[in-house]
Amino acid sequence: MSKQQHKHDVQVKRFSKAFVWAHAINAISFFALYITALPMYTEFFDWLYPVLGGPANARLLHRIFAVAFVSPTIIYLIFDFKGFMNWMKELVTWKKRDLQFFTEFVKELFGFKFKHVRQTFFNAGEKINSIIQILTAMLIIGSGFPMWFPQFFPRAVVQWGYFFHNVGFGLAIAVVVGHIYLSVIHKHSRPGYSGVVTGKVPAWWAKSHYPDWYDEEVKKGNFPKLDDPKHKKGA
Repeated sequence: MSKQQHKHDVQVKRFSKAFVWAHAINAISFFALYITALPMYTEFFDWLYPVLGGPANARLLHRIFAVAFVSPTIIYLIFDFKGFMNWMKELVTWKKRDLQFFTEFVKELFGFKFKHVRQTFFNAGEKINSIIQILTAMLIIGSGFPMWFPQFFPRAVVQWGYFFHNVGFGLAIAVVVGHIYLSVIHKHSRPGYSGVVTGKVPAWWAKSHYPDWYDEEVKKGNFPKLDDPKHKKGA
């Protein structure tokens, strides 16, 4: 058997270490915030108080993770400014193919035959996901300040803060559930999950899902041509 590398074993870099760390901190802090908040909103989850060390400790943990929840953007900005700006650029760049993506995505989601619409670094679905997560994060953080420091805000602002905090988390949970399903469970997108863990994804998957980005990296000499003989299984 040849020692040549099979094309399905080839990995390419999709995300920087800064993104990987920022994504991990964002995910951990979000779920920690959700868990520590549950007993504060309904008696049904009072059983969590002993687990969290009591009501006072639950509030303390909630505030600690609230600070952590703000940090991913700072981490990404400082340690991968270029990547952050590319992300922002992608979110405001929409073309006809982005709209065409959703038609095929619905077919893919429900298991029907579909075709890949050529996409760049982020596909249209990921753009929508990012935009909604950014908006809900702003809602959660913005409403959290008057809740944390009620002495500096009018009573009405604090009361509305609780309302918008709940709305923000409710929307965010719905988006996160869909995000987890598509990234970890769905068979067509699951291979790309390694990107948020190691920063690398299978080259064949990247080429099929983001062909414009992949082809651009090939031209730059950063990614291999998968039809190159050295990436095929030898006898």
